[in-house]
Amino acid sequence: MAKIPEAQNRLFKNVFVCKKCQSKQRADPQKILKGKVRCRKCTKKAFRPLKKK
Repeated sequence: MAKIPEAQNRLFKNVFVCKKCQSKQRADPQKILKGKVRCRKCTKKAFRPLKKK
């Protein structure tokens, strides 16, 4: 099955996962690196990029 670039961007671009509660959040990567983004559920600042399966 072919990968559509528009769909890949919509699903994976700027999406990060909280390391504690695994909730997804869309944010700018520079803000994630600077620690300005907090998780909506647990208020932690530790995020990782969403894994592509």
